[in-house]
Amino acid sequence: MSGERTVDVSVVIPVYNEEAGLQALFDRLYPALDALHVTYEIVFINDGSRDRSAAILKDQFARRPDVTRVVLFNGNYGQHMAIMAGFAQVRGQRTVTLDADLQNPPEDIAKLLAAMDAGHDYVGSIREKREDVWWRRLASRAMNRLRERITRIRMTDQGCMLRAYSRDVVNAVNSCTEVNTFIPALAYTFSHNPTEVHVGHEERAAGESKYSLYQLIRLNFDLITGFSLVPLQIFSLFGMLVAVGSLITYFVVIAQRVLRAGWSEGLQTIWDRDILAFFLIGMMLFGLGLLGEYIGRIYQQVRERPRYVIQAVLERAGEEPPAGKP
Repeated sequence: MSGERTVDVSVVIPVYNEEAGLQALFDRLYPALDALHVTYEIVFINDGSRDRSAAILKDQFARRPDVTRVVLFNGNYGQHMAIMAGFAQVRGQRTVTLDADLQNPPEDIAKLLAAMDAGHDYVGSIREKREDVWWRRLASRAMNRLRERITRIRMTDQGCMLRAYSRDVVNAVNSCTEVNTFIPALAYTFSHNPTEVHVGHEERAAGESKYSLYQLIRLNFDLITGFSLVPLQIFSLFGMLVAVGSLITYFVVIAQRVLRAGWSEGLQTIWDRDILAFFLIGMMLFGLGLLGEYIGRIYQQVRERPRYVIQAVLERAGEEPPAGKP
């Protein structure tokens, strides 16, 4: 945690090429937090934006240095690494993560904090009336079900980044040194009393989604391979069943040909290469890809390279954290 001072609430917001929507975010976020009547800070992490996002964040820091801090990356490291950097900087007893695109209303932060006041140390969120395209909603539901069965991590809506974490959960996340991880799932494993609340969901204020279909698939691969060995175990079991089934099929075909055409054609079958060949080759390639996911994670970890590089941190030092405005 940066320094000895603490605040009641820290809000961590990763920013990547969001210049068109940042002012709208400021106009709603600060009043929403002022209305809570608690001490707070907002930690923006500029994730190597190529537009004017960094300059806009610097200007906002100059306007509200009492409650604003800005972490500037020297490159693009991804949303979850940006949040990890924010977690390393926060001073709050409770930390809320929020996307910069305003699809989740900042006013709903109060709902999460109310749940924490009720004794929960981790509060997830469920988007009501999602405004995403149909294929994103369908993929999200499918991956939610798959993740829950494989990892036993129960999150109704894993794609919603509006979440709240206690200081103990944030400290536990900070103690992890994984190169790739899915923070909501990681925090869930450290929580002893998690819950979820319903929050609003709106169309983007400006800009476009930073997650393509490929990136969403990659994210879910990281989630599954990062929290469970079940895919490898299932593939091993399936491979064994396929091998046994193929062997039985092989001998059944030989027996049929021996009975129908005699020993010469039956023995010639031993050299046939087309029995289940395409299926088995496809399964082998899938297995190699799955194994490669796990090996790739090991490779990234053993290199021990820094997960991100901070270029600068904009903050006002030497003052007590201010109370929120009435």
